[in-house]
Amino acid sequence: MDISNVISAVAVLFVMGVVFALLLGIAAKIFAVEVDERIPLVRECLPGANCGGCGFPGCDGLATAIVEGNAPVNGCPVGGAACAEKIAAVMGVDAGAGDKLVAHVHCNGGCNAADKAKYEGLQDCQAALRVAGGPKACQFACVGLGTCERACPFDAIHVVNGVATVDSEKCTACKKCVAACPQHIIDIVPDKCKVHVNCSSKAKGPEVMKVCTVGCIGCGLCEKTCKFDAIHVVNGVAVIDYDKCKNCKMCAKACPRGTIEPVPTAEEKEKFKAMQKAQAEKAKAAAAEKAAAAKAEEK
Repeated sequence: MDISNVISAVAVLFVMGVVFALLLGIAAKIFAVEVDERIPLVRECLPGANCGGCGFPGCDGLATAIVEGNAPVNGCPVGGAACAEKIAAVMGVDAGAGDKLVAHVHCNGGCNAADKAKYEGLQDCQAALRVAGGPKACQFACVGLGTCERACPFDAIHVVNGVATVDSEKCTACKKCVAACPQHIIDIVPDKCKVHVNCSSKAKGPEVMKVCTVGCIGCGLCEKTCKFDAIHVVNGVAVIDYDKCKNCKMCAKACPRGTIEPVPTAEEKEKFKAMQKAQAEKAKAAAAEKAAAAKAEEK
């Protein structure tokens, strides 16, 4: 074999490699897409859960949105305040004081709700609902087969006594359970608010009483008791306005069904009734005094 041919071939390949490298370098410069240097820095601050709870396509999407001004620095529900502070340092802004959010299941039926049939199929809530509308007599009840539990990447929700229950300490408000629930009875609420209506039924009172021992019957006693206009009966079920709620728990004490959390003890109920009686007697006495004064003026 002629060694000169080998050397020539190697030389040609070397030259071609150099030329192609130069061409690729020039093309990279010409067609380069400028990326804000803050995006990778913000991305490093994020936990990498890629849960989508922020409303953007993963952590990369959120990092880009934060730098472009389309999302707040505390937009990651998983990272929390610590993550927000790191991102704020990168962006040179104030992290802000955001309240922690958690998921809440607006149903406490479970073992308290009547079953209309025994379901023995695929252990999935959506699958169960496709069989005659589900096993529960209440069409709005938690099916209790754990679809939300399997969707949660943080082990923050479990089926207890037939109904999904959230562990607020572990919950990051990623909304995976909200999206997974076919009954749409899971919502994201402020963790600081401890009063919740554990029912989503829009059925009439008599119908609710037939199928659940703790269902809201829309009586409106909670609405009449609240001094802050923070709870109203909407479509047959009590709904709390968390922006107005002061956690006074008066609505829970007024509820005759034990639907509103935290459910008061028997002693608390008795004290509440005694207070209501005293207030009614005081109002009656004031009205009588006013009527007597009006008669005296007439004379």
